Amino acid sequence: MKKHNAFAAIQIPEFRNFLLGRFLFIMALRMLGTLVGWWVFELTHEPFAIGLIGLSEVIPAVSLALYSGHIIDISEKRKLMLTAVSLYILAATMLTILSTKISMEMLTAHTIVFCIYIIIFLTGIIRSFASPVFNTILPTTVPKEILQNAVTLNQGAWLSASVIGHASIGFLIAGVGNTGSLIGIASLATTGFFFLFGLPSKPPIKQLTEKKTWESVKEGLQFVFETKELLGALTLDLFAVLFGGAVAMIPVFAKDVLNAGPIGYGWLNAAADIGSVIIIITLTFFPISGNQGRKLMYAIAGFGICIITFALSRVFWISFAALLLSGLLDGISVVIRGTILQLKTPDNMRGRVMSVNSMFINSSNEFGQFESGVAAKLMGVIPSVLFGGCMTLIIVTTTWFKSPKLREMEY
Repeated sequence: MKKHNAFAAIQIPEFRNFLLGRFLFIMALRMLGTLVGWWVFELTHEPFAIGLIGLSEVIPAVSLALYSGHIIDISEKRKLMLTAVSLYILAATMLTILSTKISMEMLTAHTIVFCIYIIIFLTGIIRSFASPVFNTILPTTVPKEILQNAVTLNQGAWLSASVIGHASIGFLIAGVGNTGSLIGIASLATTGFFFLFGLPSKPPIKQLTEKKTWESVKEGLQFVFETKELLGALTLDLFAVLFGGAVAMIPVFAKDVLNAGPIGYGWLNAAADIGSVIIIITLTFFPISGNQGRKLMYAIAGFGICIITFALSRVFWISFAALLLSGLLDGISVVIRGTILQLKTPDNMRGRVMSVNSMFINSSNEFGQFESGVAAKLMGVIPSVLFGGCMTLIIVTTTWFKSPKLREMEY
């Protein structure tokens, strides 16, 4: 039996540059998202305002997702990726200017929040291209026989970047304020750009260039809906994260429930990702084998229980532990779903399928943030998170009986 090499993909220079560049870019994005949530709540003291951040980004990201998939498949992917990263750096620069003392003195808090929403809306447009193009480039950096290893390492890098980004931004806000933190974010993204700049050209798929846009989009959608295991995994993730995401309300829990301050806020934001990194490291050496469909459902059910625990907790370390365990279980589902996605998608429609995936993910995360804001407004913050955890359990139970192909899936 051939020995498993946990670092096979890392030995390929192209994959290393891709991994380092994406790591720095994702770290910058997570820092930016965490800072904006804290900043808006500081200005408004309104949980619903946090939900509007997610809505501002998800509307363009989801609306353009199918079109962006077609564009990715017919475009030179490296150039498209570098353009997206450059535009994110520009958005971070605009937020930096908005956060300066001069801007804060010249503009009202209401105007600043409105400008933040506009900039986040623009990042949603960029994101509709950036997220799927990264996932499209990933399998081109390694041979197919080590793709599963590359997917696991890529998820580990993504989650590690999230942990460091979430945790460090709390310290940065406390130490250098919003403006200094945003300068650091733009610098990180710029460094990531230079690693990605070293990747070779990723030419378009020639046979697609003559296809009409709608015909091309329809082909990608049809593939996703006909691949039942893939559709089931994406749908389960969509609804579980839509209702079960407690992260959007962490600024409120940190300030008003746990009295944790900016540093505690950073650690609460990082907790789920720390759990995910722990499981990703474990899965790098000991890959999931057999009954992946059942394990996916068990993991998401456990995630729902952790969200319920977080909602009921009034002790910082219990809340931190609940979020950490939720991240560990979410990491299992991310690896299984990501592996299914890469292994089952043919090269000639990666852009379109990854865009459908991005649409599902953007819907779950950002609509989930908006749903959390609306639910908090209607029910109160704590009942809304408790409701979300219970809904996650209901969704997993329903999927168990309604999607036998996903339940029995193995790869």
